[in-house]
Amino acid sequence: MKYLILVYRDPPTAGPGHEALQRELAGGGELIAAEALADPSLTKRLHDGVVTDGPLPGVDSHLTSFYLVECETIDRALGHARQLPEAATGRVEVRPALCCSGLEM
Repeated sequence: MKYLILVYRDPPTAGPGHEALQRELAGGGELIAAEALADPSLTKRLHDGVVTDGPLPGVDSHLTSFYLVECETIDRALGHARQLPEAATGRVEVRPALCCSGLEM
């Protein structure tokens, strides 16, 4: 099963916790993709077809990075997510990724 580990932080930072997790996931063959996102000030939003600069208003933390992993269970994915420094502040989500088969991409 694929899971998306979403990391929120304000201000965005990277650190040894992220590097160690990436090495562990890659070494165990569970890492599909991991990316840090650009500064939230570079965000473009769409609402009713109108493009607006900047992240969603009123948000106290921003999505700063993600990991797409393939694990046997959500508990395994949660175990990986617990290693991130942001997990201590409740700013990490683990969400099952649903299959998009049949969609042309």
